[in-house]
Amino acid sequence: MPAASPLRLVRGSAPGLFWYLTEPTRCALDVSEFVATRAMLRGAPSGDGHPVLVFPGLGAADSSTVMLRRFLSGLGYQVNPWGLGRNIGPTRKAVDGMHALVKKVSDACGAPVSIVGWSLGGIFAREMARDHPHRVRQVITLGSPYNMSDPVQSRAMPAFSLLARLHIPKDEFPPPESTRPPIPVPATSIYSKTDGIVSWESCVEEPGPRRENVQVSSSHLGYGFNSTVLWVVADRLAQAEGTWAPFAAPPGMARMYPRAA
Repeated sequence: MPAASPLRLVRGSAPGLFWYLTEPTRCALDVSEFVATRAMLRGAPSGDGHPVLVFPGLGAADSSTVMLRRFLSGLGYQVNPWGLGRNIGPTRKAVDGMHALVKKVSDACGAPVSIVGWSLGGIFAREMARDHPHRVRQVITLGSPYNMSDPVQSRAMPAFSLLARLHIPKDEFPPPESTRPPIPVPATSIYSKTDGIVSWESCVEEPGPRRENVQVSSSHLGYGFNSTVLWVVADRLAQAEGTWAPFAAPPGMARMYPRAA
């Protein structure tokens, strides 16, 4: 069994206040960029038709992932929303519902599912991969602080704490990622150093066989609309089952991706 990641994170590092305060404005810019680059995105790698689940972030519902899901549907995937209402954290309904959804979609399609999870949705996606490794083909996270070592690394933690009374008991929470081996399926962590909600350090893990971190320039609220993010998601999903190689930006788009940390 592979050893746990040796990556060590800086405790107590919160996203910069400037990036936090400008999140709504920068999200609007991400949406505008998506509209302006639709022609380019038509050239994104098309899919093989396998099922894809999309999980929203904390406080969000399936309405937040409509644009992302439409984009992936246009590439030929069988795209499914999570269908569990607003994501208010690990409630019993959400936890049981996600397990049932992965089983239902995988069985109905006769194939393992890929899961794209935004923020908290990505943390959930990784747990589904651990619990159902034969039903999950790969996981792609968008600004998901699964490697958080200190609560201050997420500006959403106060909201999460307010909802804690609705969550499953703490003794049912999984152990910290840093204490466990890497998830048993291919994993791509998309992160941004200009994320104003979660620290980018909490969204990455030690690269290795079938796991990678891809840096983009995006707001946290705009991951699902950012054209460079969408291209990475399309590229990762288009890999043939059983094969994997790290993401490489097309020559004409290389300058759109910051150098990885």
